[in-house]
Amino acid sequence: MVATGKGGTRSSVLDHRFGEGPPLTVGVEEEYMLVDGESLELVSGVEELLDEAAESDFANQLKPELMQCVLESGTIVCEDIAGAAADLRRMRAWVADRARARGIRLGAAGTHPFSLFEHQKITARDRYRELVEMLQYIARRELVFGMHVHVAVPSPDCCLAVMEGVLIELPVLLAMSANSPFWRGEASGLQSTRAAIFAAFPRSGLPPRFDDYQDYARAVGFMEATGAIGDYTHLWWDVRPHPRFGTLEIRVMDVQTRVEDTAALAAYVQCLVKLLVDRFQAGEPVLSYHRMLMAENKFLAARYGLDAPLMDLAAGKRVKMSARTLARRRLRDLRPIARELGCSSDLHRIDWMLENGTGAERQLMVFNANRDLVEVTREIAEASEAV
Repeated sequence: MVATGKGGTRSSVLDHRFGEGPPLTVGVEEEYMLVDGESLELVSGVEELLDEAAESDFANQLKPELMQCVLESGTIVCEDIAGAAADLRRMRAWVADRARARGIRLGAAGTHPFSLFEHQKITARDRYRELVEMLQYIARRELVFGMHVHVAVPSPDCCLAVMEGVLIELPVLLAMSANSPFWRGEASGLQSTRAAIFAAFPRSGLPPRFDDYQDYARAVGFMEATGAIGDYTHLWWDVRPHPRFGTLEIRVMDVQTRVEDTAALAAYVQCLVKLLVDRFQAGEPVLSYHRMLMAENKFLAARYGLDAPLMDLAAGKRVKMSARTLARRRLRDLRPIARELGCSSDLHRIDWMLENGTGAERQLMVFNANRDLVEVTREIAEASEAV
C-alpha cells in the first residue's frame, strides 16, 4: 500500500506491518567492535566472520556495518526479554569463539578507547560507499557503537503517538546506557562521546513532530521522490518508526558491555512502550514538550551520565533532578508492567545500574588506576565475551 501526498508524492512507509503480529514483541540490535587479541587495536575482520556466519544458525542475524571493524547482531523476534537476552548470549558466544580462532576479540562499548577512525577500512558494500560519498568526513569519523531496541506496536498512529511520548524519556535512557568516555586515546569529558559523534549525522537526534502517520508518510515520500534519501532507514533519529518490522525503534543508547545490562535496558524500553501504548488506547492525550528543552536534557545526559542535572519537564516545574532520580521515579510506574510482561528480574537490574554506575564510570575507574587504555579495552573485551 502506498501513500500519495500533495503533488502525487508517493511514500513506501505505508507498506507496513504494524499490528500484523502480537504487540510488544521485542528485538535487540548490538554493534560490536572487533579488536586484535594482542594490541587491542581495532581490526578489519568482519568479512571473514560473516563468511563463516553464512553457514551457521546466525546467517540472517549477523551483518556488516559502515566499517570493517564493526559487526552488528540482531535478535530474532522475541516474545519476551528473556528470549532476547538468550539469543544475544548465543550470538556473542558464537562470535567470540570464531573470532578468537582468528586472533580477534569481541568488545562492546560506545567507542573504542584509543583506535583512530583514519585507520579503519570502509566495508565493501555499495550502501556504505555511497554513504561515505555523500557524507564524507562525517561518515568516515563515525566510529561508534550503539544498541537499538525494537518493540512491536499495534497501529501506525499508535506508533507515532508513542514515539512522541517517549521523547522525554530519551535523556534518561542515554544517561543509563552511557558507555563511551574515551575518544582517540583521551578522556573526552563526556560520559557518552558516541552521542556527540553521531550528532553530526544529518537526520539524527530528536525526530520532528508529525500530525499523524499520514503526515509522516508524506514527508518521507517527498524525501524519497526527490532523492534526498533512499528510504526511511536513512532517517537516523534517536527513535523512529520501523514500518517493515511493525515496530518502534529506540536508538539513543550506547551499546552495553555486559549482556545483563542490555537486557535491563531492553526491559525498561519494552515496559515504557507498553505504558504509552496503554495510554494511547485509553484515549489519553499525548504529552509533547519543546524540542529545545529535550535536546538540552539529552546533552546533559551525554555530558554527565546518571548525575546529569535534567530539567524535570514532566512535573512542569522549573527545577532540575538528576537522571538517576528521574529513572527511579519512572521505575515505580514500570514495575507493575514488568510483572505483567515477565521481565521483572531484568528490570531489577536497572536498580543495580543506578546504584553501581554506568559502563562509562567503570571504564574511567579502570583507567584511573593505571592510566592505561589498553587495560580498559582488555577489560571491555573480557566482560563482553563473558556470556
